[in-house]
Amino acid sequence: MDIRSELHNAQLFQNLELLANQIVEGFISGIHKSPFHGFSAEFAEHKIYNPGESTKRIDWKIFAKTDRLYTKRYEDETNLRCHMILDNSGSMYYPEIGNLSLENLNKIGFGVLAIAALMQLLKRQRDAVGLSIYSSSYNFYTSEKSSERHFQMLYSKLNEVVGTKETSDSTRTYTYLHQIAEKIHRRSLIFLFTDMFQTETEEAQLFEALRHLKYNKHAVVLFHLMDYEHELNFDFDNTPKRFVDVETGSHIDLYADNIKDAYQDKVKNYQHELKLKCAQYQIKYVEVDVRSNFAQVLNTFMIERQKFV
Repeated sequence: MDIRSELHNAQLFQNLELLANQIVEGFISGIHKSPFHGFSAEFAEHKIYNPGESTKRIDWKIFAKTDRLYTKRYEDETNLRCHMILDNSGSMYYPEIGNLSLENLNKIGFGVLAIAALMQLLKRQRDAVGLSIYSSSYNFYTSEKSSERHFQMLYSKLNEVVGTKETSDSTRTYTYLHQIAEKIHRRSLIFLFTDMFQTETEEAQLFEALRHLKYNKHAVVLFHLMDYEHELNFDFDNTPKRFVDVETGSHIDLYADNIKDAYQDKVKNYQHELKLKCAQYQIKYVEVDVRSNFAQVLNTFMIERQKFV
């Protein structure tokens, strides 16, 4: 990605709050098709009624509009602490895209916009948000707050990320996840956005770090970002190609078809093990194709928030 592309991408995301708001409004406008029908302007003030609860707090006006039962939520029930963790390693800048757009995102662009959109939902519900960013080092940390000034600072930081590509020889995700876990003391909902690229020798440490995030009764959601077309399906035409490690710069020249089956088996086995470990540690695992829209991320948030509060 050259300097001109970086400048364009920074300008595109400059009004990150506006882009995030567009994503959220689009999501809410289609929400009647989802399990959250009726959760539009009022969703910040209500929660779904669960059988067995007292009927005293049912909002019958909302019931008349939506044909769904919701109870009024008191002020102290709306406060949620949410911490976003963003992998900013070199591999997150795949695929290399000259001009990012909502319809054409790489992993880092998708991660930044997904976090910004979640922040919009959290802001509407007066919840507190914190952010951690790591690459070859622990680049940034801020604790959970809900002030307008804090949200604007987070938007500015996320915009910086998309405009500047990190360069690193390697990223030891497990090291920084341990450090982040030590910093988050109060019970929080934690969202991790990463492509989970690790060496085989690092897998055990990574799973241990994920388990560490669960301490103190945190709820953890792992969004596994991938470019399905290339990273999962290995869909390349069968001509001689040079495959370059975006973090180390090492490369190999080969025909894609010669290793496609072996590659897919390796990736599927790794994903299977990752899913098992996440299930074992009670971590929500969500596969995300960065060429898709943000509905999967936002729906997951709505479900997990209902469980958490």
